[in-house]
Amino acid sequence: MKYKQFINSSNIQSLMKNILLLEDDLILGETIQEILEDEEYKVTWVKDGNDASNETFEKDFDLYLFDVNVPFINGFELLESLRENEDVTPAIFITALVDIDNLTKGFKVGADDYIRKPFDANELLVRIDSLIKKSFKNYESSIKYNNLLYNIKEEILYKENEQIHLSPSEHQLLVLFLKNIGKVINKDDILFNLHDNDTLGSDATLRVQISKLKKIGLVITNIRAVGYRCEKV
Repeated sequence: MKYKQFINSSNIQSLMKNILLLEDDLILGETIQEILEDEEYKVTWVKDGNDASNETFEKDFDLYLFDVNVPFINGFELLESLRENEDVTPAIFITALVDIDNLTKGFKVGADDYIRKPFDANELLVRIDSLIKKSFKNYESSIKYNNLLYNIKEEILYKENEQIHLSPSEHQLLVLFLKNIGKVINKDDILFNLHDNDTLGSDATLRVQISKLKKIGLVITNIRAVGYRCEKV
């Protein structure tokens, strides 16, 4: 099961980065990618359902943007399969199919919203922002891990009732691991999430930060040449 983000709304833009875009129209796909990247989202763009399915197994995403009529596995079938495997990632369909039967089918397989083609760039961004904020209302107030307790609302980490002080970047890294427990996070994705003023963090700094989180109590495994995984406990 995918783990939701454990951060409050003030940090949405800093960590809500990774979007999987499934769109086989080259012009539209390129346009959507540019719109989202201009807003500092990291976009993985694929053009058929098979590639999209593979990406969901290899990476963790914060939002799905799926066209419906795409090669191999259509958007409906793909999202239905993901939901059956307990993937709760928010999903929006972008499609010209807006008759009542298709709308009903889309929501039945697990869509959170629809965007009708053609659409305005501002509409796309508003709907994404609205879905993100709506998702955060459903999050629990805290998460337990080993002998750690992270208070989401207050953004405070406790270990055996004692507050643990973290730097802003260490806090971001903690949140990133907690929302991806049991999943391998690509090192480049970690560095991207920890970037400051569009400059990626360094490998050396990342190793130091991970070392501190390990000492605090997180069980983090280095997946050689790939990235890191916070283990389930």
